[in-house]
Amino acid sequence: MSDPLETLKLLADPTRLRVVALLVQEELSVAELQEILGMGQSRISSHLSLLRKGGLTSDRRDGKRSFYSLARNLPAGERQLIEAACRATAHQPELEIDAANLARILDKRRRQAEQYFNQVAGRLGKNYCPGRSWEGIGHFLLHLTPKIKIADLGAGEGVLAQLLAQRAEAVYCIDNSPKMVEVGTDLAERHGIDNLYYQLGDIEDVPLKDASVDLAYLSQALHHARKPFRALSEAHRILKPGGRLIVLDLKEHAFEKARDLYADTWLGFAENTLYQWLKELGFEHVDVSIVAREEQEPYFETLLASGVRPLE
Repeated sequence: MSDPLETLKLLADPTRLRVVALLVQEELSVAELQEILGMGQSRISSHLSLLRKGGLTSDRRDGKRSFYSLARNLPAGERQLIEAACRATAHQPELEIDAANLARILDKRRRQAEQYFNQVAGRLGKNYCPGRSWEGIGHFLLHLTPKIKIADLGAGEGVLAQLLAQRAEAVYCIDNSPKMVEVGTDLAERHGIDNLYYQLGDIEDVPLKDASVDLAYLSQALHHARKPFRALSEAHRILKPGGRLIVLDLKEHAFEKARDLYADTWLGFAENTLYQWLKELGFEHVDVSIVAREEQEPYFETLLASGVRPLE
């Protein structure tokens, strides 16, 4: 069991408090913390090690990178101590500079991903995309039900959505690339699909009402999210009771070049991770399985995860 006094001791150090104040807001890599704080790696790593030993932070490996975040299951008392310390020091000059640098880092992440998708808008379906195989899509389609309201989260041009809209009541395509939304809207108009609606928005802050759709899906979109757990939480929010979530994505891999080639933020997900996230959000009948394996390097594997929002 953690000790509030030890937490206070950890937060008493100005550098550790700055680190914690950043991790309260965003999961960050060591390199990003270096850039924000203007400190060397060894100094930051030393403080991160103490925070981890004190149970205040957690870390994960994603390929060659290590990412740090505030521990998710902190006791309420310790979380309140951290929040109070952050509020009390928020207007200190160093922390205000840190906040500005964090905003710049997050904006750079967003612009890098947006630039990639704006470049491939109009030809995304014609280009190679890891994990997007007809075998995987075939398994995916087996889970879809006609005459319902559907949300395609991280839709891109909405290739699947255009097919589903032919029988669904309505399909809402959400994407954060203005060019993708423009291209998708134009395609829907040209094909005369009047129940297909493209909206500019983030899968971590979906512009749809609570309990408004019967099915939500993310097809090779979750690994582009900054916070995939939040994206799954948003999918849960917009689902009606009894509604289903489907996730088609890459299994965890070590192909680092995917970050530059495909603007990937995460190098796939472990089966156990997706399963635990869906269960933690309250989904029932959760299932995660491998549905496709590529035969050429880097041998991507595709996961299909599904869950049902309980009836209330």
